[in-house]
Amino acid sequence: MYGLTPFGGTGFGLWDAFNDFDKDFFGSKMPLNNCRTDIRDDGDKYVMESELPGFDKEDIKLDINGSQLTIAAEHTEKNDEKDDKGNYIRRERTFGSYKRSFNIGDVNTDAVSAEYKNGILTIELPKKAPEAPVTKRLEIK
Repeated sequence: MYGLTPFGGTGFGLWDAFNDFDKDFFGSKMPLNNCRTDIRDDGDKYVMESELPGFDKEDIKLDINGSQLTIAAEHTEKNDEKDDKGNYIRRERTFGSYKRSFNIGDVNTDAVSAEYKNGILTIELPKKAPEAPVTKRLEIK
């Protein structure tokens, strides 16, 4: 075998040097591209969908601190196939933790709900009711 290339690989291009810059700069063990999150505006609420494959629901923590939502997840060690000395024959899975924070200043934090299914964490963030601008007449002294 001469080598494996991903589908769509067209060889080296001028901009290929900038692909995966964060992995090259910080090292491949940094999970910068993991926990990808899509945010959708559904009018009366925001819907966030975060990819967290391989996590159990108990490994995921959602915290709201003021106007900041933090998603944290941590893998735990699991037993894999080992040889007679207790060493791994092959280990390709990585274990680690992910943490992302989002500003939710215009969200009603009392009505936030979350569901985890098939590796996708879905968070519904209802918007605060728009406040009418306060108008008042000032007395001149």
